[in-house]
Amino acid sequence: MLKVCKINKSFNGIEVLHDVSIDIEKSSIVGVTGPSGSGKSTLLRCIQKLEILDSGKIDCSNKVAFMFQDFQLFSHMTVLQNLTYAPTLKNVSKKDYYIDKANKILSDLGMKEKANEYPNRLSGGQRQRVALARSLMIDPDVLLCDEPTSGLDIATTTDVVTLLQNVNRHGVTLIVTSHNLDFLVQISDKIVLLKDGKIATEIDPKSFNDPVEYLRGYYN
Repeated sequence: MLKVCKINKSFNGIEVLHDVSIDIEKSSIVGVTGPSGSGKSTLLRCIQKLEILDSGKIDCSNKVAFMFQDFQLFSHMTVLQNLTYAPTLKNVSKKDYYIDKANKILSDLGMKEKANEYPNRLSGGQRQRVALARSLMIDPDVLLCDEPTSGLDIATTTDVVTLLQNVNRHGVTLIVTSHNLDFLVQISDKIVLLKDGKIATEIDPKSFNDPVEYLRGYYN
């Protein structure tokens, strides 16, 4: 499905990713964790081709969408406009189709009544749903989620778990970065821990009695 093979990436002479290799199976959820500065976000940006690799290879012929940590919503556009803006840039004749599609996705995510609101009128959890909805507009095979629970309370984090699991059930492969180990253990089929740009460990959380404690040991 997606193969990351011995990739390396540096910025201004500082190595951020070193010889990283990960095999990601179709329709799986892979969690990526590690201390701040360990290369988590850079890994996602390399998969999305927002960064150019120094060496190594990423094999992925599937459609990939990126859900940014800070949502990257257009503040001057309504929720509906945020979802339809990019798809209609080159498909003006299909505007009605994309509006209908956006409304369906918002309805599925419990956000249809917020279609005409602006982002500054939404809670953090609601903005997270809009960011997810916008990612789903392109019908991705792979969804990259950078710290999707950052700044969210426990109840909203639980909602995010449910949302991402529902997306995964529709066949979308997820790669999710987070410092929240409880969240990753709950949602992931496999967890990769990066430290100093290298893979420190890779586990199936279901095979551990206390995977959070095991992973936490690598943070020291």
